[in-house]
Amino acid sequence: MPTAAKLVAAICLAVVAWFASEAVKPLFPEGQDFGNFNYWNTAIGLLCGWVILGSRAGRGFSAGISNGATAVVSMTLVALFVYATDEMINRAFRRFYDDPFEAVVAIAEMALEFGVKIFDGQVVVTLLVGGILSGILTEIAAKRWR
Repeated sequence: MPTAAKLVAAICLAVVAWFASEAVKPLFPEGQDFGNFNYWNTAIGLLCGWVILGSRAGRGFSAGISNGATAVVSMTLVALFVYATDEMINRAFRRFYDDPFEAVVAIAEMALEFGVKIFDGQVVVTLLVGGILSGILTEIAAKRWR
């Protein structure tokens, strides 16, 4: 069921995803082609905002803060999984793997590698502050528009 809180949560996490994407870019080598990086992350933010944060709205501000942090962590994990899977598929087409199991294991390895690479103070602060503010704004929307 669509609600105003779900819409606010989706928009808020999409904005957080955009700013976090911009904070991640300097951590990679200069000249790196990011393509539609911001747009994909914004779409992931919209989805996680709607499904995770928006569906838990209306339980109070302390729960909203916690839900916002949970949604941001979930959004980050989904993004890491998406990019690791994309990289695995690119490598698989170049016949980098000997068998399918090796390719599946590589997804986890690459996601961990990407996660360590983006674990930077600015990125973490952007995600946590954005998640907390998203949770608060979602709670305000849930209380205001029932």
